[in-house]
Amino acid sequence: MKTTIELPDALAERAKLLANEQKTTLRELVTAGLERELDRRSAGSDIDFAWVTYDGQGIQIDPAMAISQSYELT
Repeated sequence: MKTTIELPDALAERAKLLANEQKTTLRELVTAGLERELDRRSAGSDIDFAWVTYDGQGIQIDPAMAISQSYELT
């Protein structure tokens, strides 16, 4: 499919130079980049996440104490 897109001049120039250096076409470079970005954006999270709870009561920490403790970490 043919389509037209507008790119910033500097980006288009960088892409052309890279394609030339790698002995490929601008079309192949743009296709590979677009496929990679579409895959990245549509991929789900690979991180297992579980909420940590404390018998439903929370951590029971004073906010001022939490701030004080955080300054001691640096």
